[in-house]
Amino acid sequence: MEAQPLLLLLITILISTIFIFLRRGRRGGLPLPPGPKGWPILGNLPHLGPKPHQTMHALSKLHGPLFRLRLGSAEVIVAASAPIASEFLRTHDTNFSNRPPNSGAEHIAYNYNDLVFAPYGPRWRTLRKLCALHLFSQKALEDLCYVREQEVAILARDLAGSCRPVNLGETLNVCATNALSRATIGWRVFVGKGEDVTAEEFKDMVMEVMRLAGVFNIGDFVPGLGWLDLQGVVGKMKKLHKRMDAFLDKLIAEHRAAVAGGELAGKHLLSVMVRLQEEGEGEGGKLTDTEIKALLLNLFTAGTDTTSSTVEWALAELIRHPQLLHQAQKELDTVVGHDRLVSESDLPHLPFLSAVIKETFRLHPSTPLALPRMASESCTINGYHIPKNATLLVNVWAIARDPAVWAAPVEFKPDRFMPGGDGAHLDVKGSDFEMIPFGAGRRICAGMSLGLRMVTFMTATLVHGFDWKLPNGVVAEKLDMEEAYGLTLQRAVPLMVLPVPRLAKQAYGKHEKL
Repeated sequence: MEAQPLLLLLITILISTIFIFLRRGRRGGLPLPPGPKGWPILGNLPHLGPKPHQTMHALSKLHGPLFRLRLGSAEVIVAASAPIASEFLRTHDTNFSNRPPNSGAEHIAYNYNDLVFAPYGPRWRTLRKLCALHLFSQKALEDLCYVREQEVAILARDLAGSCRPVNLGETLNVCATNALSRATIGWRVFVGKGEDVTAEEFKDMVMEVMRLAGVFNIGDFVPGLGWLDLQGVVGKMKKLHKRMDAFLDKLIAEHRAAVAGGELAGKHLLSVMVRLQEEGEGEGGKLTDTEIKALLLNLFTAGTDTTSSTVEWALAELIRHPQLLHQAQKELDTVVGHDRLVSESDLPHLPFLSAVIKETFRLHPSTPLALPRMASESCTINGYHIPKNATLLVNVWAIARDPAVWAAPVEFKPDRFMPGGDGAHLDVKGSDFEMIPFGAGRRICAGMSLGLRMVTFMTATLVHGFDWKLPNGVVAEKLDMEEAYGLTLQRAVPLMVLPVPRLAKQAYGKHEKL
C-alpha cells in the first residue's frame, strides 16, 4: 500500500516528461527564442526565486530582450524591451488577448467569471463596458470628483490629528477603498470601529489575494501534479476565497436592502448591475450573482492596493530625496496656497508633481510583470517561432529600467519627465512602450484613468499638507526600499511615518457628514 503513492507520482512524472518532449517537437522551421536550460520536469521554475521580475531582468541581459523559459510543461515567452513588447501588444495584440489557465483565476476569481481573467469575448466586453461607462469614463470621473475629494480630505484630517507614527500604506488603503466603495456600492466600507471586517483585515485579504495570485504555482505548469498542491497555494486560495466571498455577499445583500428601503439612490455601479441582471440585458446575456461578485472582487483588489502602494512608494522616494520633496511643495504652495487642501482641478497646473508620479510609475510599477497572456495561434516575433498556447510575460519593471532608453535608470529623477528630459515625450497610458505600468492593448488596465487620477490626487495632498518625519532614528537616505513580490509590487517593510501639518489649521477643518 505504501508504494502506491510513489508509483502514482512516478507515472505522473513520466507522463509529464513525454508531454513536454512532444510539445517541444512541434515546431515550425524557425527556432524558439533562446533561454536558460532548465531542470527535468520543473524546467526553470526553481530559477525564478522570490522576485521573478528581477530574475527575468537578469536573464534578459544574458539571453536578450526576447527569451524563453520552460516552466514545467508550459512554454513561457518573456518580453523585456519596449520594441519587443510593442510587437506583442500592438502588432499581435489580437492574438494575445486571452489569459492562460491558472489556479488564481479558478479558485479566487470565481473560475474566470471576472473581468481580469475572463476569456476575450462577449462577456468580457459586457463587464468592461459597464466599468468604462459607470466608473472610468470622463463623465463618471467628473460626477464622482466630490467623493474622492471628501475621502482625501478625511485622510488629511486624520493624519493632521495623529500624534504618533502611522502605517502609511494601511491608512492610504482605507482612503482608496472608501472612495471606490462609494462609487461602486454607494457607501463607505470602513466607517470606524465595529465593522464585521476591519480596515486592517480587509487590507490583509487584498494583499493576500495579490500575493497568492502572483505565485508561480507548480500545479499550473506541471500536468498531473496540481492535485498534490505541493506549495499549499491552492488550499490557501480556497480559504481566502471563502472570506472574500462572505464579504462580497454581505455588501450585495446590504445594498439590495438599502435600495429596496429607499435609503440609497440606484445610480451606483452595483445598482446598475442588479438592474441589468433583473432585465436580462447585456451583450453576453443576463448577469449572474457570481459575475457581479467577481467584478467587485476585481475592483476592490486591483483598485485599492495598487493605488495605495504606488502612493506609498512615491512618498518614500520623496522622503529619501528631501530636495525633491521641497521642490514639489514649493510648486503646490504657489498653485494652492496654505489656506486650503489641493483639489482635483489643481492637478493640471502641477507639472513637477506629475513628473514625480510618472517617475514613481516607472521605478515602482504596481504590476512588475504584466498579467500573463496566451497565444491563440502560433506566430513569428523578431525571427523566432512563438508556439500556440505559449504564455506571454511582459516584464514592465525591466523595460522601465532599460539603460538604452533611460539615463541613470535606477535613480529617482522626476526631471527626466520635465521639458528637455529623456522622458518628456512619454506618457503612461499604453501608447509609449518604454513605460507601460497599466499594460497596453486590448487588455490594458480598465481602471487606468481612475487609478492615475487617484494616485496623483492623494500624493499631491500628502506632499502639500505635511512634512514627514521617520520614527526610531531612521535616516531618510537609508530608508529601506526593498521590494516584496506579488501580483502587485509592495514594499517589503511598510512605511511608518509621522506626519507634521504644514498648512493653516483651517485647511484640515471639518468635513461634511457622509
